[in-house]
Amino acid sequence: MNSSIKAALVMAATLSASALAEQNSVSFDHKDWEVVCDNTLTCRAAGYSAEEEASGSVLVTRKAGPDTPITVDVVLAEMDSDDTAPQTTLTLWVDDQSQGELATEDTDTWRLSDAQAKSMIDAVKGSGKVEFKGGAKPFLLSGDGAYAVLLKFDDVQGRVGTPGALSKKGDKAETTATAAIAAPVIQAASVKGGEDRTLTEQEVKAITPRLLATLTNGNECDRLVSPQESMNEDDNDITLTPLDSQHALISTLCWRAAYNEGYGYWVIDNALKGTPQLITSSASDYTDGVISLGQRGRGIGDCWASAEWVWDGETFRKSSESTTGMCRYIRAGGTWDLPELVSDVKEAK
Repeated sequence: MNSSIKAALVMAATLSASALAEQNSVSFDHKDWEVVCDNTLTCRAAGYSAEEEASGSVLVTRKAGPDTPITVDVVLAEMDSDDTAPQTTLTLWVDDQSQGELATEDTDTWRLSDAQAKSMIDAVKGSGKVEFKGGAKPFLLSGDGAYAVLLKFDDVQGRVGTPGALSKKGDKAETTATAAIAAPVIQAASVKGGEDRTLTEQEVKAITPRLLATLTNGNECDRLVSPQESMNEDDNDITLTPLDSQHALISTLCWRAAYNEGYGYWVIDNALKGTPQLITSSASDYTDGVISLGQRGRGIGDCWASAEWVWDGETFRKSSESTTGMCRYIRAGGTWDLPELVSDVKEAK
């Protein structure tokens, strides 16, 4: 088979597999609750204290498939807390009745027992009062939006109407629950490149139109569209990083906002003769075969989005994508890890 045709088929298959994996993910939020189901159909629902009273959050996690267990974790708000404060003993209260102390998961996370989890879910999806006591201030879990989010959780996993449903239980067999989907496998490739270099003025002039042609919207990389608007000449640099004997990575600053900035990355041949392939226009960094993204949702940094793309010898495949949940002033760096895309990355041989 012609090598260029073979490479094109590999690229098409790679992109199709990545797109299919991302299609399986679901995100839904309502009032003080949200659910994110990743491409394997593992779902994670986060509930928070009322927005005007940041005191904590819970995370309900369940893998897809019949009879899979539920875990419920709890964290307390600590944006304003004293880091030297001693570890807290936390107790669950439902409708002003103690349900016992929670087990310590790690230094700042607690886990509910199966009985506690059932009591909490039954209460919060209805009109019950759920409270966690023992911290600097009580954590009153909001029930606003809980039922809608838990119903979506069950719907994605095919559990509505089964005895194991979180929301609407019934007598449908547990075996009707949707099976888990295997995470896509990505075989990482070694990077055998050299030093980065800045493209010459002549190279920039030749490649810029081809880079722009890969953008569906000029706003994705406005500094490439209008370099004259930059206040810093270095912002207009286009950098080449060798990947192997045939491929190189092109990068340049695409946009800058109040507290985020995004770099564009393209794969191209080392001779800069072919058609560049856009990977992303919002990345934060590249290191050793991995392009990474980390963008905060607001200036104080209590909510983030992240993603990674891994070099497989032909292209960079998106290997992960997640957020840390709602911007609720719970934790610096974000409250939870809510993946939308996960994969099984095999180390380069």
